[in-house]
Amino acid sequence: MEIDTGITSEVFTIKSETKLIDIFNEIILKKSQAVFEYVEGLDIDANSKIIVIGTYFTGVGIVKKLSKKYENILLIDIYPHLEELFNTPLGGNLGNEIGFSSDLDLIYTGDVVIDTTGFGGINVEQSSKFDVESFIIEDPVAEDNDELLKAKNDINERLNAVNSPNKAIIKTTGINSKTSGTMTLAIGILTNLLNKCQEIEGVLYSACEMGFFEEVIFKEKNISKFIELANVNAFKISTINPFDLDELIVEELNKINSRMI
Repeated sequence: MEIDTGITSEVFTIKSETKLIDIFNEIILKKSQAVFEYVEGLDIDANSKIIVIGTYFTGVGIVKKLSKKYENILLIDIYPHLEELFNTPLGGNLGNEIGFSSDLDLIYTGDVVIDTTGFGGINVEQSSKFDVESFIIEDPVAEDNDELLKAKNDINERLNAVNSPNKAIIKTTGINSKTSGTMTLAIGILTNLLNKCQEIEGVLYSACEMGFFEEVIFKEKNISKFIELANVNAFKISTINPFDLDELIVEELNKINSRMI
């Protein structure tokens, strides 16, 4: 934890050692670990073809985690520039080499298919064409606390349309967020911290360094800029009574649970 004096010697500025990218990676790890353990339970050959559809951000974490053991992995995304995320710290490090393609026709070539596309992604008609050993889909809704999002969510229809003996849903909950997206959860953690710190005796104010990174990633298509922006101290507060800010971040992260259902 970094502590500096503020405007006067009686006021301190505390900066978390935890960076934004650390928060992203902790959330991604929870999801990718749940998927890895499920795939392990399938007892498939290490060279079975695994297709992951969608990179941002669950997909890149899943393929990096699976690449520690499996040798035939293909990540498919309609945004070619997202392949650059392979060479960043987001989602951890690569193991075995991973393929990348923007050809959606290839989504049907796997033994195991993992769909992380969420709202507006792979539709029911496309899902009905899958005939695979296992099909996994990420639920984009977290806590079912928004009726419009709940009505928009079609993963059960998509899952039912798939021909597979092994089907599962990645379900991520814990902080009363509306969706289970890594970015949504990260913003939820920071928002919770802003509210929590304001209730702590001696705190003048708090601030987080979160920006609207979706524009950087998908409009500017600048992955290196995104990584640079994410590699900053996640949280700062002004207080007359210093305390462990990173401990509060860990408490919020520990509330998030990702499981297969």
